[in-house]
Amino acid sequence: MSKFAKAVIYTQHGGPEVLRVVDREVPTPAAGQVLVRIVVSGINPTDWKNRQASSGTRTAETVPHQDGAGFVEAVGDDVAGFEVGERVWVVLAAYGNPGGGTAQEYAAVPADRVFHLPDEASFDQGASIGIPGLTAYRALTVSEGWPSRLYPGALDGMTVLVAGGAGAVGHAAIQLAKWAGAYVIATVSSAEKERLALAAGAEYGLRYNDPRLAQTIRDAAPAGVDLVVEVAATVNAALDLAVLADRGTIAVYGNDRGGPFNVNFGRSVSLNLRYQFVLLYTVGSNAISTGAEDINAAFAAGALPIGADAGLPLHRFILADTAQAQLAVERGAVGKVLVDVTSPVL
Repeated sequence: MSKFAKAVIYTQHGGPEVLRVVDREVPTPAAGQVLVRIVVSGINPTDWKNRQASSGTRTAETVPHQDGAGFVEAVGDDVAGFEVGERVWVVLAAYGNPGGGTAQEYAAVPADRVFHLPDEASFDQGASIGIPGLTAYRALTVSEGWPSRLYPGALDGMTVLVAGGAGAVGHAAIQLAKWAGAYVIATVSSAEKERLALAAGAEYGLRYNDPRLAQTIRDAAPAGVDLVVEVAATVNAALDLAVLADRGTIAVYGNDRGGPFNVNFGRSVSLNLRYQFVLLYTVGSNAISTGAEDINAAFAAGALPIGADAGLPLHRFILADTAQAQLAVERGAVGKVLVDVTSPVL
């Protein structure tokens, strides 16, 4: 007899009103898939942007949300390393897999996007780390002359500038960089966000609107910044060039506040700088699995706490209120928006 469970779906692009809760048949995992009972689903800006894209057009039935955490319910053929009942976190659950998003009680996810959740980490941590954590990890491991893996001491002697230090990616970048030994400066837009960046571990939380920001950063890092984790490539282009050290790297994962991005050839070539663009969807499974392995080591070390006291406030919703949860992200909720899906108890 078929088993049914709750899922949030949309079949048309548009605002949050296109989301609806339905009873959906629990899938049988195909070869290469793991069926996960989702305990907590994590929302990212890409979730509402994908839903809203091409507003008014029809789409295949889609379950939103890429990140989540829960228990292994079943495994498909050709899957090794997972046992029923194990705690796991998932990333990119719905990428190329529209029925596999985490806004549902049971999600069938490709096995190479499912990772064991260490005992030291909560389901909330597992649902929060996915896209933000792996994006931050990638940004921190692309610099010439520095290790391509993160571990304690990997970034000793490196100065990292994190733009948007109170965002989910910025928060993860601060924590991972500190765990790996870097000296971290963050930029933020308000006193509250400064508090969050400092709580995450940054040495400084400096304001974007400081007319002396470049000099302030140089005062904090006289030799210059080795790596910039950049969320606003166009707006911060001149600042980044002003504070970057020779042979530094600007790892760009966003272009907040938009506009054309132009390269200042003279300044860039004189610095021998590297621009590295970062998009998790196409970074490749090897980079994702490597990052997940090192993130799990950071979890086990207690280096990735969340919550307001750790610099990442949490906002909780139930599955039936997923539309409101996505709207909170769209409206710029500071911290991480999570959706409680099923019980955290086996």
